[in-house]
Amino acid sequence: MQSKGPQSINSTGKLFVDGNHIYLNEPGKGIHVIDNSHPNHPVQTAFINIPGNADMYLRGNILYADMYCDLAAIDISNPSAISVKKFLTKIFPDKAAYSTSTNPDSINVITNWITKDTTVSCGGNGGVYPVGGNMMLSNTATSLSKSVSGAAGSMARFAGVNDYMYTVSTSTLSVININEASNPLFVKGKSIGWNIETIFPYNNKLYLGAGNSMSVYDLQTPEDPQQLSWNGHWCSGDPVVADDNYAYVTLHAANICNSVVNQLEIYNLNTSSQSPTLLKTYPLTNPQGLSKDGNLLFICDGKDGLKIFDAGNVAALKLIKQFSGMETYDVIAYNGIAYLVAKDGLYQYDYSDVANITFLSKLTK
Repeated sequence: MQSKGPQSINSTGKLFVDGNHIYLNEPGKGIHVIDNSHPNHPVQTAFINIPGNADMYLRGNILYADMYCDLAAIDISNPSAISVKKFLTKIFPDKAAYSTSTNPDSINVITNWITKDTTVSCGGNGGVYPVGGNMMLSNTATSLSKSVSGAAGSMARFAGVNDYMYTVSTSTLSVININEASNPLFVKGKSIGWNIETIFPYNNKLYLGAGNSMSVYDLQTPEDPQQLSWNGHWCSGDPVVADDNYAYVTLHAANICNSVVNQLEIYNLNTSSQSPTLLKTYPLTNPQGLSKDGNLLFICDGKDGLKIFDAGNVAALKLIKQFSGMETYDVIAYNGIAYLVAKDGLYQYDYSDVANITFLSKLTK
């Protein structure tokens, strides 16, 4: 694990936005660090080489990132000269199962690495992976500000709430204490079902999207989240976001279960029943990630591009803008800018004037 200069964006994955910086995952390889001081002209400043990386969360100057089945806490005060403060091992043991090869030297995401002075064991699944050299591990721990800032996309498997970070793997919710940011402490893992895909924090609750359900967990006891509700749905891909009154779930046709369902589901959270109730569905083309800011609902509708709806009346959504010409994956609507991950790069749109939503920039492969 090490810092490098800016690298070309060959593929796009998860996204995290914090202040004037964007962190864009290159699946299996690491994280692009982007200076976004001028959104109409973003500048790549560094690439953090993290084999097996898929997701991230940021608190202060500490970046939490998965490296195969381990979690690394990385000081990125200077993204060009990072230092790893701590590893938590085997936090994501089921990640070993995602490889299509049983030969570590043939796994696509690590063919660019030659040095093999460290291995990562993923425990129960039996996966052992070579990891590139230059593991800059520092034992000097620094307590950072506890303020929570930044935003993750709806496809995220990492979420932070106050002094805790929560991560989901296929069947496990892990609780990690990040009170001392550079010294994360594993608290516990909870079995939460099957085919869990995403996690979204809101109003002291966690909304978990799975291949066949949406579930809500309460954080009154942050070390031990408790399930409040479970809603089943068609077997499909399923990110979810929420606001004070509703949960918004996109279902997209996926190979699993040979699903053909492509739609938005809106659930009423303010009901007398224990579980949210399905209020309305809207047909879509192949929806992926989504985001909501105020009355605006942003949906990545696959090859149909980015669709922006007026969701002031959830029973009658109004499409107010569509940007086409790209295959979209996830979006973060944050402080007047929509950060859009598409197959061919990272797009930004200014929506501060709803009547004149405009394109700002694109970082391409």
